[in-house]
Amino acid sequence: MKVKEVAALIERFAPLALQEEYDNSGLNVGSYEAEVTGVLLCVDVTEAVLDEARSLGANLIVSHHPLLFHPLRQLVDADYVQRIAARAVLEGVSLYAAHTNLDSAPGGLSFRLGGQLGLKDMQVLDPNPVFPGAGFGVVGLLAEARPMADYLREVQAKLQVGAVRYSELCHQTVQRVAICTGAGGSLIRQAAVAGADLYISADFRYNDFFTPAPSMVIADVGHFESEYCAIGLLSDIIIKKIATFAVHKSVHSTNPVNYLV
Repeated sequence: MKVKEVAALIERFAPLALQEEYDNSGLNVGSYEAEVTGVLLCVDVTEAVLDEARSLGANLIVSHHPLLFHPLRQLVDADYVQRIAARAVLEGVSLYAAHTNLDSAPGGLSFRLGGQLGLKDMQVLDPNPVFPGAGFGVVGLLAEARPMADYLREVQAKLQVGAVRYSELCHQTVQRVAICTGAGGSLIRQAAVAGADLYISADFRYNDFFTPAPSMVIADVGHFESEYCAIGLLSDIIIKKIATFAVHKSVHSTNPVNYLV
């Protein structure tokens, strides 16, 4: 099996045409024609992940976040991006990313997280005007109304969040929940218009916590924590078609943010 065949499986689920203009999903380093000896799945490509791939004999790393967001003007070991790119080339490891296309694909990352957090009857929060069924975020229902504080603690435990930042608890109970994996501050108003009691996302700014009051609670669960489910989703996409192929979930895909609590 070649890199291009693994890429085709992912792109059948999450076409590259769905990625945002600023994004760099697809093959960042390597060759589509390279024979794959194994796949390692992660959120971010780090030097520890590269070491892990080598120890597993995997020469294709599929990440959620692209290593290369900006063009490299030099390759001189000046920062971690250059070091990883150079190592990947020298060690014959291809780096492929499925980022905003995986976020916005029908049944994509927010649907995955919503399922983990108990949501049913999910619909796209911010539909793509061109691609039916695609778009960012979801809104759905819990099986029954829950105490807001209890549900937030449940979310914290399920996602292993060090600390949840949240706005004023203007609702004591929650049943309708909106979710956007990653940085979702731009969809706060859409979540409110959708009638969500609670909007779960990440990377909210200070002023964002004023925006939804008094109609909705927002909760910031952390960027990495909200997108860690990408590993499981990518695994399912690949293994569903090639069940006997060596696909590994990285144990060194770790959160760069630490919490002092």
